[in-house]
Amino acid sequence: MTSDPLRVWAPSASRVDVVVARVDGSGAEPTSAAQRHAMTAADGGWWSWARPDDVTLDYSFSLDGGDLRPDPRSAWLPHGVNAASRTFDASAHAWADRDWRGTRDGRGVLGGVVYELHIGTFTPEGTFDAAIAHLGHLVELGVDVVEVMPVAAFGGTHGWGYDGVAPYAVQQAYGGPAAFQRFVDACHARGLGVCLDVVYNHLGPTGNYLAEFGPYFTDTHTTPWGPAVNLDAEGSHEVRRWVIDNALRWFCDFHVDALRLDAVHELRDESERHVLAQLSDETASLAEQLGRPLDLIAESDLNDAVMVTPTAEGGRGMTAQWDDDIHHALHVALTGETQGYYADFAGGTEAWPEGGPISVLAKTLTDAFLHDGRVSTFRGEVWGARVDPEVRSGHEFLAYLQTHDQVGNRATGDRISDQVSPGQQAIGAALYLLSPFTAMVFMGEEWRASTPFAFFTSFEDEWLADAVRNGRRGEFAAHGWDEADVPDPQDPATRARSVLDWSEPSAPGHNEMLHFYRELIKVRRTQPDVASGDLRTTSVTFDEHARWIVLSRGSVHVVANLAGRSGVVPFAGEVEHVLASWGRSPIVDSHGVSLDGHDVAVLRTTP
Repeated sequence: MTSDPLRVWAPSASRVDVVVARVDGSGAEPTSAAQRHAMTAADGGWWSWARPDDVTLDYSFSLDGGDLRPDPRSAWLPHGVNAASRTFDASAHAWADRDWRGTRDGRGVLGGVVYELHIGTFTPEGTFDAAIAHLGHLVELGVDVVEVMPVAAFGGTHGWGYDGVAPYAVQQAYGGPAAFQRFVDACHARGLGVCLDVVYNHLGPTGNYLAEFGPYFTDTHTTPWGPAVNLDAEGSHEVRRWVIDNALRWFCDFHVDALRLDAVHELRDESERHVLAQLSDETASLAEQLGRPLDLIAESDLNDAVMVTPTAEGGRGMTAQWDDDIHHALHVALTGETQGYYADFAGGTEAWPEGGPISVLAKTLTDAFLHDGRVSTFRGEVWGARVDPEVRSGHEFLAYLQTHDQVGNRATGDRISDQVSPGQQAIGAALYLLSPFTAMVFMGEEWRASTPFAFFTSFEDEWLADAVRNGRRGEFAAHGWDEADVPDPQDPATRARSVLDWSEPSAPGHNEMLHFYRELIKVRRTQPDVASGDLRTTSVTFDEHARWIVLSRGSVHVVANLAGRSGVVPFAGEVEHVLASWGRSPIVDSHGVSLDGHDVAVLRTTP
């Protein structure tokens, strides 16, 4: 078998050397002395070296006699982000998914149930292989797609993954690239699609050598993390290819079905053709070649359906986008929290002067966004654009009650289940799982996990560890938190406390919620009116003072009592079946639906 040459883009270098050492078998260390070879210059600033056939190598590049650096396109960094790259043969895995037609039997992610998880805390071992043992739980829950938080190599062993510095490599602590292939194969064998969270808007602070190789960053634009990734300045052509090739590689070499693109609003690109549109078009072409759907899900702060508008119509062409407005409306209606960006979702502000939090919740459940051309008091400007229900499907927006961001960016990483009663969580779950949007569950949410999801790191540089620790404590101190109550991200115990406890799903106080989530997802799958993403057939009635809300999806209705006392929710229609309920069985009569405080019922009426 002929091996591809080692190649690197270094347009400003006058000489590039590669230092290689042979690795035999699965040994962790090289088995031969390192040898230095001059690379050959090629067109466009590329350099290459013809490596021996069928040999695994540890290798590093030296630019103009400088320090050894890993490959910007490293597939494997077994010794960490500051050490040598290792060649990886992606074709060596014997895939067992030849009959895989794609997510939801070829229908793709839209309208499905996504499950967001973090490999490092999903199990105590924190590896892909350990996670495989719990995939059966996801199947029984009714999940369609497993969304894996970033796996790109980062400094240290434990972290969220959003400070990765080697987007082509898979974090070694999780098992490395071969283990990720095994994980995807195992998911497909169980009928689960895989969505990978990728970060192209910035790189982490440690082990980041990209700028030494070429103009990967530009001062033309800035981001919260510093200079922007260079997508539109001189030299941007190869940087754009570095981004897009990375995305397509996950589809080809690792068989993933979808990508979640982190904070795409920070991909600053004033080119005639935005990099997201280019990625969308190339992904569509690849999907046609592979014969299965490939989806792109954007995390966007813009509240603009241009993200999911086809490229032929001038949009970015994403399959779907996260919708934080739905989360915020649910959170405020259930918890009463109104600080920071939650303020507008309580109502009574310039953004929504006409009602309180339940009216805001009603709006987001039918219109997708609160800020849809309205003033955002948090941002101090008009924000977002209206979603046209005649054009856009609700399935193009993801709804959720918890995410890694909304849990982990709280001071202690506490979940909403730490703030509300089981019944209140059940109400929130019923409203978003049976909404017209694609639904997403965060790991452990379904059994009311007692474990937090705190922010944690394992940086090896003490200056960086101190900066992150002190910055986080200072941030929350400004919001009234005692610094002593904010967990130290570098303390191994912070990560350990965030690991899911797999004894809980079968335990009292947890298995009841798990059963309810399973019932809701079953309703979502089996009731055609609920499976629809048609926003035009979704309606909401409510009473702010009495604190009840009814979400109607054709013949299926979510009737919820948000009050802490028993009450009757006015309801017209002949109920033929109670599809699911939390708390005491609902009493339905001519007056309406009688529910105890914080109870919810899912009813089906006759046509």
